[in-house]
Amino acid sequence: MLDLRDWRPDLGDHGKLHVRFGKGSRKRGPKPRVVPGINAVDDLMGWWLTDVRHQFGDDWRNPDAPLLPSERRDPHTGLCGRVTDNPLRQGLARAVQPWLPDWDGRLTPHVLRHFCASSFYLNGMDLKAIQETLGHEWLSTTTRYIHVRSDHVKSAWASSNDRVSARLLNGRK
Repeated sequence: MLDLRDWRPDLGDHGKLHVRFGKGSRKRGPKPRVVPGINAVDDLMGWWLTDVRHQFGDDWRNPDAPLLPSERRDPHTGLCGRVTDNPLRQGLARAVQPWLPDWDGRLTPHVLRHFCASSFYLNGMDLKAIQETLGHEWLSTTTRYIHVRSDHVKSAWASSNDRVSARLLNGRK
């Protein structure tokens, strides 16, 4: 349910996406949020909007037009319809088969949410920021999304000790 107006390249370092109809938990309805762009997604979105999107129809300048259009036309307007969940899931599944055969049948959009949350955490994003990005009401839900390697505690302990040692040594000089 993303419209062209939902991509905001003017916000943040890499743009932001206004998710107006994010899935709410326990059938509470949509959960809107603004999600920061990462990893040069602004370049990808710029390419999509300038080189590709206009090929789907004449509505590419209309801010209310779908950001991810379907090849099918809306019978009432003649403009692009919106791509739905199933084609996106099927496209992901087709891409997984040749490129990630060990994940065939197991890699879903929800698994990608868990991967993103874990990646954010392992790269230093704090839990509260991850919670807001995922749109979770409770921090406990966010912690269930984060999966860390078995050596995570040992690495965190060593890193913490290194920081304390550095502070003590710098304080003595």
